[in-house]
Amino acid sequence: MDLACPKTLWQHSVMIKFRTLSNDHPDLKHSPLLRAALLTLQYAQEHEAIGLTKTKAFKRVFVHWAVEHFDWPGSSAEEMFRYNKVINEYEFPPLELLHFLLITLRLGRHFKDEFRLTKRGTELAQTPGKLFAELVPFFILQIDHASYARFEDRPFGKWDVWMNVINVEADHGTTEGALFAAFYGEEHDWDIAGWREMATFSSCVLHPLEWAGLLVQTREEREGKHVHHVFKTPLWRSALKLDTDDMLRPVSVQ
Repeated sequence: MDLACPKTLWQHSVMIKFRTLSNDHPDLKHSPLLRAALLTLQYAQEHEAIGLTKTKAFKRVFVHWAVEHFDWPGSSAEEMFRYNKVINEYEFPPLELLHFLLITLRLGRHFKDEFRLTKRGTELAQTPGKLFAELVPFFILQIDHASYARFEDRPFGKWDVWMNVINVEADHGTTEGALFAAFYGEEHDWDIAGWREMATFSSCVLHPLEWAGLLVQTREEREGKHVHHVFKTPLWRSALKLDTDDMLRPVSVQ
């Protein structure tokens, strides 16, 4: 699969409402994808362009800058440079995906050997709330996330169901295995048969929501097994309006 060209699922339109957030809304800081997009657009604006290789990927000088500044979950600069002193765009998947998104949404364009901002990209580089509204719903709902995942398998389900159920199940925290069981009836983990189904669900549902900043995951080892905890971020509550919102219960204080 060519990671530079993730597929889109235009036919999968779902009724999920994203609220409009102000440009200075504090919860926008929870989105790694928005942060990376803002940094990339502002870098291109400040430097007038970003250099491209012959294959139209970002040149290494910007890739290294992105690794150091994106602060991407699970891909810190220390971890990325520990084994590789030279990193190409395809070796930093969040940047490769972001590059595709910016071109697809016409926030940037390729001109000869440079990536340059469009008029729309220049405008959104200074308006985080508007950029979030343009970028994140498209990323979650329209991209075929299996096209850039480890496997090309796709989990059974639709985004309106996944997000409405997660809205309730993860309201006070849950685990990756418990969420999988809520949808598919049997809890799997990474240490037993069924790990591939778990990986598919995680890659195509949980990871996109985490990259968007709507979920956060923490990991621990318990009794020799890896347990992944899943929590909704404040951005989930600020940005989403879902049918199951009226099922949420406040935390009881003893």
